[in-house]
This record gives sequence, C-alpha cells and structure tokens, in this order.
Amino acid sequence: MQIDDVRVFLAVVATGSLSAAGRQLGVGPMQISRRIAALEAQLQVRLFQRTTRSVSMTAEGEAFLSYATTMVDAADSAQQELRPSPTRVTGTLRMTAPSVFGQAIVMPLLPGLLEAHPELRVDLDLSDRVVDLVGQGLDLALRVATLADSDLIARRLAANPRIICASPDYVSRFGQPATVAALASHVCVILQAVPKWPLIINGVLVRHQVQGRVVTSSVDAARAATLQGLGLAMLTYLDVHEHLRTGALVRIDLADAAMESLAVWAVTPSRLFAPTRVKVFLAELEKAFSRIAAR
Repeated sequence: MQIDDVRVFLAVVATGSLSAAGRQLGVGPMQISRRIAALEAQLQVRLFQRTTRSVSMTAEGEAFLSYATTMVDAADSAQQELRPSPTRVTGTLRMTAPSVFGQAIVMPLLPGLLEAHPELRVDLDLSDRVVDLVGQGLDLALRVATLADSDLIARRLAANPRIICASPDYVSRFGQPATVAALASHVCVILQAVPKWPLIINGVLVRHQVQGRVVTSSVDAARAATLQGLGLAMLTYLDVHEHLRTGALVRIDLADAAMESLAVWAVTPSRLFAPTRVKVFLAELEKAFSRIAAR
C-alpha cells in the first residue's frame, strides 16, 4: 500500500472534494481520482461515493479512516526519527576496529563523544578479523590492512606506516640494527599474520625473513612483548604512537630500507544516507589523527 495514496484519501476526507484535495496537494482532480481508485483496488472496497457534485465516505471508508490516520502518523514519526540531523546524534553506532588500534585511538574518543551526544550509543567490536559489515548490520569498519576489492565504500583517513621498534632496555643490551643485513643478529617478535617483514629495498617490496623466540597472532601481545624487551617488532605507527611519545619504545630506522606505507580506512556499506552518528564519529576521529600528526 502506497503511503502517498493514503495521504490522498485523508486529504479528500478533510476537504470534502477531489478538486479541493488536489489544490491542497498541488495536483489535479484527475490524479486524485486515480490515486483513490488505486487504493480502492488494493483494498478491494469502495471508499467514497462519488458524483459530479459531491463526495461522501462509504461505511468501508469510515472504517478505514482510523487505520489511514495511524499509518500516516507512523510514517511521519518514522521519518522524523530516522532522518539524519546535522545537530542531533541518535541511535547505536555499530562499528568494528582492529583490537590495538581500537584501544589506542577509538576508546579515548568515546567519553567526549558520548558526553556531547546523550542519545548516542556505541556497539564496538574490537577484533583483528575482517568482519562482514552487511551481514553483521554494522555502520562502519576501521581497517588498517591493505583492502581487498569489494562493493563496500572505503575512505582513507590517515597514514599509518609500519615501523620497527624496540624497548630502550632491549636497545641498551643488544644495540639496534642499522641495515637489513644487521637484522640477522637480532631477535624479533613476530606476528603470525606477517611472518616475513615487508621492506622496501631499492624501490621494491621485499618480504624479509626474521628470527624470533616469540610468535603471536595478537598485535596486543606483540606490543606487550616488545615493551618487555623480548625483541624488535614491526608494528604500525598508530598502534604504538603513545609509547614512542613517552619513550617506552624507540623507533628504529634502517639505512638501506624503507617501511611499507599503510593507511587507516573507514569502510561503510554505502555512500548513500550515511547516519549522522557515523559522520560525527569520523569527524572526531580525523581530529584525533590531526592531533597525533602535530606532535
């Protein structure tokens, strides 16, 4: 049932004629008549007795009137509730982010965001697995890994290069490598997802084998092991930026190799009708990236 046909029905009831209803809605009486006829055909009842001079409701029309009023009120309420507003942020922001990135970057944003928008709720899945946005009904995914081709909409938010880092304690005991070849004399903390370190040597991406005594599937565990002085690690900058700032970790640059440049991407199911809650959150996230870049 077309809600616009129901609105036409209510306009005819309110004005008492097809022509007056047409003037109210800005259309001709012939179009009003066709819309009423379509509604009657769908309901399989006659709603009005119509002559060239008058229009009156049938008993079925009177019975339908309360339903029609409820339907239009519900439709108007739904539009008012769901229509994005530039100032009012409501509903639940359902999103996913990599675990360590979410803890380091996303979680610090939530207190201010929730205080500024009392009607907002956040459902945050911190996971290093790739979550199905559409299947899980999510508004947004933040991703750091290289994106595979898909029908999803991806927007680059910030650079997030890989870096080699170590604790000051590790460096004081074992020194730090200056070249790719020197990595062979160092113990490394290895992520299962990146068993060979991607290094750009002479402009070419090379997967370089490193040796380590700690291998883990968790970025959080790899960072913890590095902080404990258990070896060098290759992590992304935003996962460790605060530890670099405080000196808990030190950055190690190789003279003959550059690091792979990754980025943070905001991935959404569609570019159309993005909820205000998504836009407001991404605006706060980009402010956070600007503050980190300015340090």
